[in-house]
Amino acid sequence: MTRGPAELALLRLVAQRVAGPPLADPPSVVRHLLAAQGQDAAGVVRSIALRCGAGGDDVLAAYDSGTIVRSWPMRGTLHAVAAEDLGWMLALMTGRPRAAALRRRGGLGLDESDVGTAHGVAEQVLPGRGLPRAELLAAFGAAGLPTDAGRGYHLIVELAQRGVLCQGPHDGGSEQRFVLNAEWISHPRELSGDEALAELALRYLRSHGPATVADLARWSGLPLGQVRTGLAAVSDRLARLDVGGTEHWLAPEVPGLLDEYRAPAERVHLLPGFDEIVLGYADRTVTVPPDVADRVVPGNNGVFRPTVVHRGVVVGTWTRSRTGVEVEPFSPLSATVERGVAAAARRLP
Repeated sequence: MTRGPAELALLRLVAQRVAGPPLADPPSVVRHLLAAQGQDAAGVVRSIALRCGAGGDDVLAAYDSGTIVRSWPMRGTLHAVAAEDLGWMLALMTGRPRAAALRRRGGLGLDESDVGTAHGVAEQVLPGRGLPRAELLAAFGAAGLPTDAGRGYHLIVELAQRGVLCQGPHDGGSEQRFVLNAEWISHPRELSGDEALAELALRYLRSHGPATVADLARWSGLPLGQVRTGLAAVSDRLARLDVGGTEHWLAPEVPGLLDEYRAPAERVHLLPGFDEIVLGYADRTVTVPPDVADRVVPGNNGVFRPTVVHRGVVVGTWTRSRTGVEVEPFSPLSATVERGVAAAARRLP
């Protein structure tokens, strides 16, 4: 099967269910994606809601029920994941970021005994509904742990990557409380080794494909050799697609879905800044052309702005306004696209 770059962008929209048949509910979205980049708490709520036609309150309810959580399962970056998947993902993908954190720990004036103290504090103060970040940091401080200059954040992330704590229910507003994994996650899946690699490859490529081995390696933070091991175990359950001579993998049903839902895929979509359509790939140029990349990530500072996507390609950025949304187009928008922006704004959760 051979497709061009324009088709690649549209296939990804359908595979991720930005277009096409919506998924059943917020937990179904997160399970489908395997993980959704989540350092922007409000943005990931919107990313999840857009894929199932839910409201933001429905996503918050999924956090509050314990079906989805936020943690740092890979690349040292916050993601929303299904609660039952967090344990095996942490075990599989946190080796590199934890090694990097260990190299920085001495420079922060922390050592392993400090991490052990933080662990003990967490197990004392988090049972039940947990604590918001400020109160957890205050508990660290009361135990003699320094939390300034990034030290508190370092301790929290290390404990999260060790599987001690995660972000779960909300604190009566937008902030999530830290809770103990052992208490909050009641039915963790147990996967390891090649079985975990196969699960990773299958679920990423089914939800994000068409995607390459390099895309999966970048997304997961794993070496190419491990990624290829996972792919080899599940390749018979995937379809192969050639795009410009490069091999891509995807769920076999996705091309048919695009045939059926081409019009919804081609319409205007307003995506949050860290949405998986933009962040989910090593090579995002089919969606974000290189000549506009610095307008999506100004100064290449790692902060991705919300995007206006038309026919699978980013044509501008947007922000909320009192009257709906304000668009900063990369070139003048046609009347059709302007109408599409207005319609997309009405669909925003």
